[in-house]
Amino acid sequence: MKSWKLAITLAAISLLLAFALAAAQEPVTAFDQLNTRLKPGDTVWVTDAQGREVKGKVQALAPDAITLKGDGPRTFAAGDVGLIRKREPDSLKNGALIGLGAGAGIAIAACAEISRNEDNDAAWCAVAFGFYGGIGAGIGVGIDALIPGKKLVAYRAPGSSQARLSIAPVVTPRAKGVAVSFAF
Repeated sequence: MKSWKLAITLAAISLLLAFALAAAQEPVTAFDQLNTRLKPGDTVWVTDAQGREVKGKVQALAPDAITLKGDGPRTFAAGDVGLIRKREPDSLKNGALIGLGAGAGIAIAACAEISRNEDNDAAWCAVAFGFYGGIGAGIGVGIDALIPGKKLVAYRAPGSSQARLSIAPVVTPRAKGVAVSFAF
């Protein structure tokens, strides 16, 4: 019984540590520090002071301006930029691990069922873990590759408030209403 409690405690601590390690970096607030977050060739979304968003690839970074390649080169002065976001690549490792866990779960269930009926099942269980774990990891990587990474804020102009209010109607066969979202 004590080992069961220890296992749950260790799993909870691991989960909390994983969230702490996955915390996002704070955006820079000085335009001349953009070179620590961006490099030429990165795809970014620049929101100007009027709230218009432009997508493009970074062509050049200067201490007081950023130039994007898109339909044509476009340069934004530091004072005209409110926000710059960049899509971070998503590691395929988490998809592989989730798939491996799902495949191993299927193998555990199969081994538990076989062990009731047969005496010598160790070799079969090893093959089942390898097979189902490998298949699960492959499917997990495939699914994870289809999901784009998150857009993270690389730069936020000092003193700029990016508060947004969104109101949208919700109409389903079972419910009718309004969805309100406030982001800051």
